[in-house]
Amino acid sequence: MNVLKRTYGVSGDDFSRAGEASSAIKRTLKELGFEPGLIRRVAIAAYEAEINMVIHANGGVITATISPERVIVEFADKGPGIPDIGLAMQEGWSTATDQVRGLGFGAGMGLPNIKKYTDFLDLDSVLGVGTTLKICVNV
Repeated sequence: MNVLKRTYGVSGDDFSRAGEASSAIKRTLKELGFEPGLIRRVAIAAYEAEINMVIHANGGVITATISPERVIVEFADKGPGIPDIGLAMQEGWSTATDQVRGLGFGAGMGLPNIKKYTDFLDLDSVLGVGTTLKICVNV
């Protein structure tokens, strides 16, 4: 298998389409014959990051790079940025609005779950500019 690269646009505040990109990545991994445990880890982390883009960042772009050795997924947005990454990495911490919480999102488990299910996580955020998250799951 050669390296496969896919890019997906994510709309902000569109909960009806939230999860489409992570589902497409999951489908691709299944079609390529990756083992279920790896697919599950990538799908959980990608979904959590995608939902964060919908809730907090007015959407963005997801790029998945799939190779026989690893799956790398990058999430880039032009949202407000994360004021305190250390705090954002703590379970239960969230800046989600009451409206978002009423939809069943915003429990503050997104970034902790991403860290739990990936082999590598790099998070860079600049206030007023946006956030870039890069995750990797090794095969």
